[in-house]
Amino acid sequence: MALTSDYVASPRDHVVQFYDSDEELAAQVVPYLAGAVTAGGVAVVIATEAHREAFAARLPHPGGNIVWVDAAEAMTALLVGDRPARHRFAKVVGDLVRQAAATAAGRPVRAYGEIVALMWGAGYLTAALELEELWNELGREVGFSLYCAYPQAVVGRDGDREVLDAVCRRHSAVVGPPARPAPAGGGRFPEAVAAFLPVAQGPTGARRFVTETLQAWGRGHLADDAAVVATELAANAAVHARTPFTVTVSDRPGGAVRIAVHDGSTEPPRPRRAAALDGSGRGLGLVDALAAAWGTEPGPDGKVVWADLVS
Repeated sequence: MALTSDYVASPRDHVVQFYDSDEELAAQVVPYLAGAVTAGGVAVVIATEAHREAFAARLPHPGGNIVWVDAAEAMTALLVGDRPARHRFAKVVGDLVRQAAATAAGRPVRAYGEIVALMWGAGYLTAALELEELWNELGREVGFSLYCAYPQAVVGRDGDREVLDAVCRRHSAVVGPPARPAPAGGGRFPEAVAAFLPVAQGPTGARRFVTETLQAWGRGHLADDAAVVATELAANAAVHARTPFTVTVSDRPGGAVRIAVHDGSTEPPRPRRAAALDGSGRGLGLVDALAAAWGTEPGPDGKVVWADLVS
């Protein structure tokens, strides 16, 4: 899963942006929507009133084939208690997207949605995750791209990091900077997280994310060792677990930096002794040599492999 500021939509993409300001959001979303309209396709916008107005004011052809839906009203229509109802999603959202695909007749269909962000902001974190899954199911049925957005102020609250991790794994890409969940302990130690797919570019993206984060934190002197550790842990996730994975960089007490990779496999990493001519098998040995400590922690949906680096 690559981090990019210049996202170009492809059919069946499901991307997410974590944004600090409405201007930052509009700068990414408006070109995405405009691409569908100028290509003769359909854009579906499920957003708050303020965002609908902001997008419309910036679109070159606001009168084009765009379907505007109020996100708050849609959220109310979807929820039964504190959970999204599958049959309501099929009616409220599924029929809307299917009609857009029929109207587009093979041209691009691009949807933008922030119901999930409203659910998160209202405290319905489980509902937000379930809604992301419903969107993914619809994406397997209908050819369209989906763009979700969450404000950093909402996802950065203490106690939300594990759910944020799960959100990232339900998307095919993170657009722009990764989310910045607040760390425990009153915000003393920063933390950054990004999600990736188990593809050849995944470890490269993980390495870049880790080194750029450390540079931004003024910890660039750790970047070389961190690049090796991040690459090896991410490669293990991509090659052996073969599941989407998230990378977390956290500044730990005592000056240490932790690099943690969470994947969907419960199988722990197994160090092995590579022969002289083997092209692989040395990754965990490198991690062990460079890290002050490393380990594995099992979880209900996979495992976390972590390594601590010190100055």
